Amino acid sequence: MPNAPLSGLRIIEFSAFVAAPSAGLALAQLGAEVIRVDPRGGNIDIHRAPRNAEGRSLYWANLNRGKRSVELDVRSAEGRKLMQRLICAPGDGPAVFLTNLAVDGELSYAALSMIRPDLIMVQLSGSPDGSNAVDYTVNCAAGFPGITGSGRDGPVNHVLPAWDVTAGQMLALAVLAAERHWRLTGQGQHVKLALSDVAMATAATLGYLADAALNGTRRRADGNFLYGAYGDSFATADGRHAMVVAITDRQWAALLRATGLQESLPQAAAALGHRLDSEDGRYAARELISTALRPWFAQRTLAEVAAAFTDRALLWGPYRDFAQMLAEDPRVSEANPMFRRVAHPGVGEFLTATTPLDFGATPRVPPGIAPRLGEHTRSTLRQMLGLDDEALQALQRAGTIQAA
Repeated sequence: MPNAPLSGLRIIEFSAFVAAPSAGLALAQLGAEVIRVDPRGGNIDIHRAPRNAEGRSLYWANLNRGKRSVELDVRSAEGRKLMQRLICAPGDGPAVFLTNLAVDGELSYAALSMIRPDLIMVQLSGSPDGSNAVDYTVNCAAGFPGITGSGRDGPVNHVLPAWDVTAGQMLALAVLAAERHWRLTGQGQHVKLALSDVAMATAATLGYLADAALNGTRRRADGNFLYGAYGDSFATADGRHAMVVAITDRQWAALLRATGLQESLPQAAAALGHRLDSEDGRYAARELISTALRPWFAQRTLAEVAAAFTDRALLWGPYRDFAQMLAEDPRVSEANPMFRRVAHPGVGEFLTATTPLDFGATPRVPPGIAPRLGEHTRSTLRQMLGLDDEALQALQRAGTIQAA
């Protein structure tokens, strides 16, 4: 879309897994031209689960929607030379190279910036010293598994790749910040980000490191309770579950009114030495509060809970699996402008998201189609490098690119 926020910005992405591909996706969903380069046969994430009935990765397809896919033998000298030329190809803006892979030789910042001094290279590593790490090996060192779950069975790994997803958004932000610097100065730069720094900076920003250092606190796993205020999950009469949160006094009062406990629960708490008129007091009395609330939920279906929880001051939500989200939640439907049903050739037709950002000046960019691996190899080499049919055929014979 010519009037999209990032229209005219071109990015060469050389990546795998979540962080860098999600950064490229976020930029593509704002109108940037993102060209993902993969080795012949695809990178190590090409077949990652979940997959459709034909074995095509739904994970890969969704992370690369709206991008152009180029497939090169990047292990060969000719393939690396072609990739270098793609990264450094002339254009109206800076050359932008986004990667979470270890690159050297012709693809290092030193080599590329000799050709394009205005090169912006944004690169993710596992740790600041360059050593490897993935989301799970970062998370286990960052304290969060120890406060996840009940604590009865040791540390609990998360299932959301939180640090990859967060790092992806930071990589996209880095591209835009570096591009702004280029606009002001004409200078490119090498921007580095470590996955472990993302997790550890988050722990610091939330105050958890300061709490340990200044107060000697050793946080324990707290089940489904909300840390520092009141919140917990409850089973309903029809086998569903709901999450209830009361942080402010107004939210707490609304919860008591809806459940009919506005008099009895504070009195019972006071008899046991608890005060429920502050976040800290409600957190300290969380077990007592949940014990009092549990029968109310157990006697009602999820629909009856929803009927009782109409006060807008209440903070609550039903637990849903992914299938229930699709079936029940209007936010996960075409009623939400972020979603459209899209037919992805070779993958299937399904509800597909574009950017969650809603700009007042420009419409949302469509969600984008999942490319086939290498689908745009020839057209990209023609357009950006000026290669003709004879040159492309020579590259095919050499095995540098795939057959048409």
